[in-house]
Amino acid sequence: MLDAAAPDSTPPKSPELTNEEFASAIEQSVIDIGKGKIIEGTVVRVDGDEVFVDIGYKSEGVIPAKELSIRQSVNPADEVAVGDRVEALVLEMEDADGRLILSKKRAQFERAWGKIEGIMQGGGTVQGPVIEVVKGGLIVDIGLRGFLPASLVDLRRVRDLQPFLGETIEAKVIELDRSRNNVVLSRRAVLEEAQQEERHSFLGNLSEGEIRQGTVSSVVNFGAFVDLGGMDGLVHVSELSWQHVSHPSEMLSVGDKVNVKVLEIDRNRERISLSLRQTSEDPWTEFSGLHGVGHVVPGKVTKTVPFGAFVSVAEGVEGLVHVSEIAAHHVESPELELSVNQTVDVKITEIDPERRRISLSIKQAVPGWTERAEPPVRRRAAAGKPEPDEPAPSKVLAEDPSLEAILQELREKGIGQR
Repeated sequence: MLDAAAPDSTPPKSPELTNEEFASAIEQSVIDIGKGKIIEGTVVRVDGDEVFVDIGYKSEGVIPAKELSIRQSVNPADEVAVGDRVEALVLEMEDADGRLILSKKRAQFERAWGKIEGIMQGGGTVQGPVIEVVKGGLIVDIGLRGFLPASLVDLRRVRDLQPFLGETIEAKVIELDRSRNNVVLSRRAVLEEAQQEERHSFLGNLSEGEIRQGTVSSVVNFGAFVDLGGMDGLVHVSELSWQHVSHPSEMLSVGDKVNVKVLEIDRNRERISLSLRQTSEDPWTEFSGLHGVGHVVPGKVTKTVPFGAFVSVAEGVEGLVHVSEIAAHHVESPELELSVNQTVDVKITEIDPERRRISLSIKQAVPGWTERAEPPVRRRAAAGKPEPDEPAPSKVLAEDPSLEAILQELREKGIGQR
């Protein structure tokens, strides 16, 4: 009886592939390539004006230097190196030399466009370095060429844009036009949002009545703006000093350090009202505490007007000397009797703390002055009373104007008799 034959360990012979099957296998092993598609490959060679990329195709792809980056006139060696993996968009399946032409920058553009579109819709920001200074603004590399107009670079117009070259900036996308490949950015929008947050935070920590130190940022006709370290507040001209101020520049200059009191905060309109004078004691309070009606005090003439003169009797305290109180005699014009900066003694005749007014008299401050010292006619005129008619000359004097006649007239009136 014959033993059973041992199994054949020789591997089965591979079936022969037909030409059609072989071509199909080759086609399946090659990546899907078509114009406008984005593919990935490995850099195998870098020349002065082009880069060769192995993409697993029958031939290597070529990226011309101008298609490497959105930057102008780049050196290929500065953009890629042998062994780098890169994405590229197929521009041409075959050029005049039968080569596959690729573009790295256009692949980057396609990838970036969708991303930036989403950022714009979501209200986000983009970041990138400034790669060019052009007429009217800056070019920012955000995966594609973003244009940043000069008017939107900062909160205020920037005249010299060169310092921004190479700087990485954050901006908002405010316009996106795919048909024109147009992307407009705004750095100012980002700065305004940050400033708005800072302002809200600053206002939230500010209280009415507190004293803050600040720096005068500008001086205008109606007052001065003071930078409090986060926002500007306005000191109205009426709150600069307890004394009258004709123009704020008389007291303040840009850059001055000042202490101010917060009077009012309008959070809705983001406005702050400040006072410089209220950081010091009200001189009226001090003066009225030391002096009263009837006191005689020294003063200095600050101004003459048709109806009288203003006299400073203390720092921040001025009173009015009516024209009728300048001298015992009739005064036609105050400026004929007094001059600015002239030192005079004045008597306080009235104090009105609520209205912050004080009435003064120069003539009543003269030692020994009494109302009777004035001629009756002048007293009546000063009091606003009509002057009495002058007596008619006597008949005796009219007929005989001699000395004897005059003496006789006086004797008849009882004048000169003991």
